[in-house]
Formats: sequence, C-alpha cells, structure tokens
Amino acid sequence: MALLEVNNLHTYFATKRGLVKAVRGISFSVEEGRTLGIVGESGSGKSQTAMSILQLFESNQRIYDGSITFDGEVISDFGEEKLRKIRGNDISMIFQEPMTSLNPVFTVEQQINEVLMLHQSLSKEDASKKSLAMLESVKISNASKVLKSYPHQLSGGMSQRVMIAMALACNPRLLIADEPTTALDVIIQAEILNLMNDLKHDLNTSILFITHDLGVISQMADDVIVMHGGKIVEAAPIREIFKNAKHPYTKRLLAAFLKTDINSSKNEKQVQEDLFSSENEIYDFRMFRETNKADEDWFKVGDNHFVACTLK
Repeated sequence: MALLEVNNLHTYFATKRGLVKAVRGISFSVEEGRTLGIVGESGSGKSQTAMSILQLFESNQRIYDGSITFDGEVISDFGEEKLRKIRGNDISMIFQEPMTSLNPVFTVEQQINEVLMLHQSLSKEDASKKSLAMLESVKISNASKVLKSYPHQLSGGMSQRVMIAMALACNPRLLIADEPTTALDVIIQAEILNLMNDLKHDLNTSILFITHDLGVISQMADDVIVMHGGKIVEAAPIREIFKNAKHPYTKRLLAAFLKTDINSSKNEKQVQEDLFSSENEIYDFRMFRETNKADEDWFKVGDNHFVACTLK
C-alpha cells in the first residue's frame, strides 16, 4: 500500500465572484522511499495540492471533494488538533522562500528546538543537542555558530539548509518540498538537491517534490505527474516522460527546457503538429487543442504511463 494516496481531490477558494477551482479532481500516490515530482507552470495547482495535504489553507479555502490518505488514515477528515500532531512530525514541508518561512525574531536553535520539544517531548537541553546534530547532518560546517544565529544573518543557501534540518528533525516519513531551490544560484541548488537525495537514501524518506524546472525533476524524481489548470494531464516514470511524452502540454514543457537556440526553422504550424503527433485512432487531445483545458478521459499508454485525452 502507498504511503500517501490522494483520490479525486478538489480544493477551491470561495470568493465574491464565486468558486476559484485551484485543484480539480486529481489522484496520485507516493510510495515508501520514492520521490514523486509534480511539474507544471505557475498557476497549475502544484502548490495548492501540497497545501491541501496538510490543510495549510487560507480562511476562504477548503477541500470540497475527494480524500487524502496517509499511512492508512484519511487525514483529509482530521480536525486542526489531529493535523498539528502530523505537521512537522510524520509529514514535513520545505517552503519556497526560506527567508520568509523562518521567524526573524527567534534564533535557529529556538526554532528547531520548538519542533523537537513539541513532537518528541525532548527537554530543552536534549533538543539543543539534536538541533546541533541536525545542522551537522545537512553539512553546515560551522553548525554551533549557525545554531545561535538569527535568520537575517544567514545566506539563502544556509537558510534553506536550516529549513531542511528543521523539516527532517523528527524523521518524517513524507517530505513535501515546494520549489525549494527556486531562489538559489545553480551551485547552491546542486548542493541542496544532492543533500536531499542523500538524506532520502539514508532515512528512506518519501518525497513529494514540486517544481516548474524539468532539469531539477530529472535529478530528483522516480515518477512524475504533469499538472495544467488544476488537473493532471500526464503521469509516468521520469525516464518515460523524457523519452516518450504523449501530452502536448508535456511536450511543450520539454521543448522549452531542451531548447538551446531561439532561432528555429520550424514554423508555428509544424510546431503545433509536433505537439499533437501522439494523436491516433484511439485517442486525441481535442479539448486541450480547442480550449486549452485537460481532456476528460484517463488512458493508459504504457507501463505506469497515463495521459488525459479524449477517447474516440
């Protein structure tokens, strides 16, 4: 059985102009010790999917339909008190901006200690020892100095390492990483990705990795789902996505990632034909072509490879 199962999830915002449907009926699972990547452009519903798992919602937001099951328990039915016991303990999250996620008025030690004292009932002294050990585990060389520092005294890369240490302090079974390397330069980004992979293998942690960067996904994920307009348009093992993408939206993302020259001999018509070249006598992408919305049918095109299409 999968560690995390999301089934037909609908997450909406209630506004004066009606419901804004951020996540529109998606289903996926994360296996123990594996990394699932969620990729898509800004506004595709990636981050709202992550927020839905721990119900880190705005006041006008909630799950309207579907279920989220973690380790056999339907956590989408949990109240706030039960969710607090899971957040930061069994499921941890690394947010996009470490500088805004860390509290500026508390030291690193105080912030990691709080997690350990709350979830593991450690004394202040024992929590401080473990906090130091966690900073050392994420390869911070001057860990004792960083422990006494405030967030504004740290660089972006150092702040992200602190966020990872805090997220892993209670040995969570699932780590949700929401674009954790967006604000970092490429060298620090590579170090953070290598660190997360090392920790995944050492602790057998499952990871839900959210990004718009296919280069990052290629380094991190075992499997990937592609989101567009709040729905999943394609799901497959990572190698299959790069070798044999079917959906035109996935192909468009890959083309943007792999493109090395802005000059192209292909005209717009040829580009469009390439994007829709997977259409055959069984299925097509007529809804996506005409309305830029995901087609309604979900069709298996290979081993663990599915695509949103319209069956003929």
